[in-house]
Amino acid sequence: MITILRPAAALAVVAALTVTTPAQQPQVPPADKVIHAGRLIDGTSTTVRERVSILVAGERIADVRAGFVAPPGAQVIDLSRATVMPGFIDSHTHITSELGPNALIEAVTRGAVDAAVRSTVYAKRTLDAGFTTIRNLGADGGADVALKRAINDGFLPGPRIWTARTTLSITGGHGDQGGLRHDLTAAPTYADGIIDSPDEAAKAVRYQYKYGADLIKFTSTGGVLSINDAGDAQQFSDDEMRTIVETAHMLGIKVAAHAHGKRGMEAAIRAGVDSIEHGTYLDAETIALFRKHGTYYVPTVLAGKTVEEMSKTPGLLHPSVRAKAARIGPLIQDAFARAWKGGVKIAFGTDSGVSAHGENAREFGYMVEAGMPAIEAILSATRNAADLLGAADHVGSIQAGRYADIIATAGDPLEAVEELRRITFVMKGGVVHKGVAAPASTGTRQ
Repeated sequence: MITILRPAAALAVVAALTVTTPAQQPQVPPADKVIHAGRLIDGTSTTVRERVSILVAGERIADVRAGFVAPPGAQVIDLSRATVMPGFIDSHTHITSELGPNALIEAVTRGAVDAAVRSTVYAKRTLDAGFTTIRNLGADGGADVALKRAINDGFLPGPRIWTARTTLSITGGHGDQGGLRHDLTAAPTYADGIIDSPDEAAKAVRYQYKYGADLIKFTSTGGVLSINDAGDAQQFSDDEMRTIVETAHMLGIKVAAHAHGKRGMEAAIRAGVDSIEHGTYLDAETIALFRKHGTYYVPTVLAGKTVEEMSKTPGLLHPSVRAKAARIGPLIQDAFARAWKGGVKIAFGTDSGVSAHGENAREFGYMVEAGMPAIEAILSATRNAADLLGAADHVGSIQAGRYADIIATAGDPLEAVEELRRITFVMKGGVVHKGVAAPASTGTRQ
């Protein structure tokens, strides 16, 4: 339930609810909006605060105060019965596509323009689900760069996007779809993300950076949804991996490595990647390496569950893909449980695009089911994911100076994690996108 009050009425309510003196509270700074949070999970710790005011000035948080306060002239958003949290961050998405029964046909009949148009719908679903920031790990033709620019320029609603642009792969690897007629497309080059030497690796990183990549993603092992490759075999050489990482870090951007198999995963960690995606066959040795290097793990349990379920329907997936989905999909949740118990740093990620966009919060349920406390799952999608992005000064927490990316749910997600799938309020950069249907002056209650 969200109530919008006139500023004068809000001040009267505040006077009745909160008694303070100048000695108890410093002067309230100017703000154009103030959120009264009944329960606040601020993304900095496991502590849950009650009866807190979040002051918003423009697109940033001006202050966070105990009690319910209301600066003169500020619009009051009453979430006093809700649980308020920072906007979630999904560290692994594919915002320009969505897996379906015609995926192979669409791969050869649709292009980057089709993907860019469809991505506008996926972006809105993602934002409405409470994910105000995403890390997009692979899209062809710059479609996700175009989406990011349109969102940043205010043309359409969607999350903040950190994009890797085109995934880097070896010839015939997970990012180079084999199994199709060789004459259907021109032979790909480093500009298409296909590389087979350290020299080409450096050029590919620089090319993606030139055309808008905020980070680099490469496939250190095979994958599930590619037709020809083995799902867990190492693909890049150690030298190629080191070159990718060194070149990206020299440019000031981070590197994510898709990895299922142990050997390729560990090679990528030793090469200095910032995160491992999926991590299906990690073991005690791998966990020790994660901890030694401080590498983040992005589990994507939802993707594993999704492809496992799809593998049960004959004809839905290519036969080789179906076999890998049935074998690898069920293992990711157990890998996540081992990583969590082993003390690996974990950032929330779903691989949405394999699953339906807007259903990202299903991942929370699988994480809790595997043994992670709900508050830690929330922190993996706020504090940890912001740290992985290198953007903790801007997103991932409700603190002064951060973007006013704020969400709420009616219930208590620490008691029932499924509440995270029922987001009732979404604010991004101080603009309300969900939960308030009328301006403050109407006094409308909904």
